[in-house]
Parts: sequence; C-alpha cells; structure tokens
Amino acid sequence: MSQHSSATLLSSPVVSTRTTVGIWWGLLGVFAFSFTVPFTRVAVEGMSPLFIGAGRAVVAAILAAAALAFTRQRFPQGIQWFRLAIVAGGIVAGFPLLTTFALTSTSASHGAVVIALLPAATATVAVFRGRERPRPLFWVLTAVGVVAALLFALVQSGGFGSLHWADLLLLGAVLAAAIGYAEGGLLARELGSWQTISWALVVASPVMIVLTLASLGSGLPSASLASWASFAYLGVVSMFLGFFAWYRGLAIGPMAQVSQIQLVQPVMTIAWAALLLGESLTLTTVVGGLLVILCAGAAVRVRLAPPSGS
Repeated sequence: MSQHSSATLLSSPVVSTRTTVGIWWGLLGVFAFSFTVPFTRVAVEGMSPLFIGAGRAVVAAILAAAALAFTRQRFPQGIQWFRLAIVAGGIVAGFPLLTTFALTSTSASHGAVVIALLPAATATVAVFRGRERPRPLFWVLTAVGVVAALLFALVQSGGFGSLHWADLLLLGAVLAAAIGYAEGGLLARELGSWQTISWALVVASPVMIVLTLASLGSGLPSASLASWASFAYLGVVSMFLGFFAWYRGLAIGPMAQVSQIQLVQPVMTIAWAALLLGESLTLTTVVGGLLVILCAGAAVRVRLAPPSGS
C-alpha cells in the first residue's frame, strides 16, 4: 500500500462519478457506525463506561499504529498535528466517552434520535470552518431540528421540567463528533482517509491509555461473551475500520452532500435496537426520529442549493 493509496485525487474529470463513489464509501461507513449505539448498550451491561469509551480507542490505536508503521506513512507536518488533535478530541475521546456514559441510563433507540442531529451539526460546523454564508433558511431549519430533538428528549424523560443528564451528554457528543467529522474530512484530503483516523488515534492514545488503566483499578471486567464481542466491534470497526470508509467518502465529497447519508444512520440504529436488543418502537420515538431527520436533511439540502439569482 502506497503512502497516499487512499488519498483523494481532487482533479477527477468526472464530477458526477466522483460524487457517486463518495456516496457509496460514505454509506459503507454509516452502515458500520449504525451498530455502534446498540453494541455500546450491550457492552455497558457488563463493563464500566470509562473502560468502554477509552479501551476501544486503545484497541483501535494499536491497529492504527501497526498500519501506519507497516505502510511507512510520512509523519504529519506543522499545523496538521494541531488539526489531528481536534479530530482526536471530537471522535476518539469526546463522542465515544460521552455516548457510552449516556447509554448507561437510556435506550439505544432514544440515543439514536438525539444523535440524528449529527448531519446538520456537521454541516453547520463545515459552514463556520469554510466561512460560508448560507441562506437564513439553513439556520431556521437547523434550529428547528435542535428544538425537535430537545422536545423529544424532554418528553421521553417524562416531562418538561428538565433535560436528563444523558441527553445533555448525547448533545455534547453530537457537537464533538461534528467538529471531528468536519475537520477530519478536510484533513483526509491532505493525509488520506485511513491515515487521518489512524494518526488521530495515535495522537489520542497516551490519554486513552491512562484512562483505560484508571478504569481497571479493580481488574478486568467480568463481562459476558456478548459484552466482550460488542467491545471488540466498537474498537475494531466503530473506532477504526468504519472511518476508513467514512473519511474516504468525505474526502471525495462534496463533504456536505456525503454527510447527508448519515441521515439514514438513526433509522438503521433504531432498527438494530429493535432486532438485536428487543427495544419497542414507540410512537414518540418514530415521530421524534422522523422530525429530527427531516429537519437535518432539509438544512443540509438548503446549504447545498445555490443562492437564488446566482
């Protein structure tokens, strides 16, 4: 495998073909990620959230370091290290830890609905990152989506008194992942898709190792085979192999268009939660999920549409 074997060639003469390829890579990544929330829910039944959130990153970092060394990748340069730290903080540390702690007290389907905000959040970060000036409708739809997710969380918590702490963690996870996805998608054009997530895992590994060791104060978890299998999936696929496909899709781009594919992820996740975990599909979950997904999709499409009169 060459140094830039998965890096994107930005000068492709056939834009439509390139976009189609990017969408298929993105869909493969989304399919891999759609199992993350249900398998996290299984893992927390027998393991501490700190061990799951940090330990899966350590597993992925070992694989990443081996891949980088075996293929003799060049080291990132200058500000690329800082940008990798941003990616690592968002998707290696922030999203896994926050979602894992949240899923100790909420269902996988509930988490999937709140996380459905991620495509719109990623598009919003991309707007700020690219210093774009989208139409006001973009901000209106994004705000409606956020309000819909908050209302869903409040109703599911049993009233309008206050948000459950798990919902606050999920919202924080969405923000962290959006920042990591947007920055990682840009960086993948320079370093390559799998190289970007691999270097981010290596950058975060010292902190993740310390956190993992701290979680093992009383020894290895005495968890079931299902919990260990779920943990293995989270470390190998959710934290590593899935990003090969996802960042390749974002790098091929256009980023905002490929990010729309993530709108199907909560649908897949809710389906897996019902099939694998036996969670019931309530009317509130279905309506809340559809509303958040529609708002997120509309916001991304408005951002993609050319300004009137152009």
